[in-house]
Amino acid sequence: MKILRVILFPFTPVYYLIIKIRNSFFDNKIFKSEKVDAKVISVGNITVGGSGKTPLVIYLTKLLKNQNNKVGVLSRGYGRKTKGYMLVSDGKNIFTRVDQCGDEIYHTVLECVVPAAVSENRVKGANNLINEAGVNALVLDDAYQHRWIERDLNILIFELKFLLDDGFFTQNLLPVGLMRESFSSIERADAIIINKKFSEKKELPNKFKEYFAGKNIFYSYYQAINFVDIKRRTEYKLSDFEGQVSLVVSGIANPYSFLNILTQNKVDTKNRLIFRDHKKYSYKEVQKIRKVFYATNSHSVVTTEKDAVKLTEYSKELDDIDIFYLKIEMKFEDDESFKKFILNKIN
Repeated sequence: MKILRVILFPFTPVYYLIIKIRNSFFDNKIFKSEKVDAKVISVGNITVGGSGKTPLVIYLTKLLKNQNNKVGVLSRGYGRKTKGYMLVSDGKNIFTRVDQCGDEIYHTVLECVVPAAVSENRVKGANNLINEAGVNALVLDDAYQHRWIERDLNILIFELKFLLDDGFFTQNLLPVGLMRESFSSIERADAIIINKKFSEKKELPNKFKEYFAGKNIFYSYYQAINFVDIKRRTEYKLSDFEGQVSLVVSGIANPYSFLNILTQNKVDTKNRLIFRDHKKYSYKEVQKIRKVFYATNSHSVVTTEKDAVKLTEYSKELDDIDIFYLKIEMKFEDDESFKKFILNKIN
């Protein structure tokens, strides 16, 4: 893959120019953002995958919901089989399958129990969700680059691991590196979240002092809560899995953090099946999981929450295997300050 990215290096300046022109059109009001009849919080990043957008969307949605807002979530629905606008939930019922709407929004709906929809056109999607579900606050998932819709709060999230890695194949624009936009686009952010995940806090390189100057910066991290049986929804303590030989199944962007926290909780992770991000599980993969599970004499299958919502569809094929997901929650070092910042902006 790295060889291919080196070959594609000449296209990086072309990509940079396209992004720069597009942003310039928005900055100079040639392209205009449209306001909708709801408070709008946008969550996004300038990197490819794995920064923690979905846990942040869930955190914000629950926060607004607990403040008696009629909050809804709007996503593009990455990886779905469908196109156009689709109502995922009205806050009571779910109307789609995970493959029709995407794993992230489906996971969010299960976790938050709020109205939600998917639409490539965020303005159309927002207006439809406002009209159909009567929401007065919207959380936009992965919308930092989608500037057609006006937002009251623009939140940019980084994984700390990315900020510390200045490698050629990391802090470089696509298609060579992992960046969707250059660091200069940080200027659009109202707040920056630096997500430590399960790592220790470390000093940032000096170059970010310029980019982050004058910004509201908050540090987040993940906390492992418990293990949940995906078929019975029974919860188990983390200590119940200590020393257990499990088959680890993951289809997320950066499985390192997931494997790391399992190891920290003394779960044996030597048996693992790592798939690409947003893996669409089919009967073929399910049979592979079964084969490796029995070949390794694993006690159980342990997976992520996003993978769990897709594997649940194969409960019948996996009825003889115990499958659990690790439930995690996003936390903030200064939780009260972050909540106060969000609510002041929205209220």
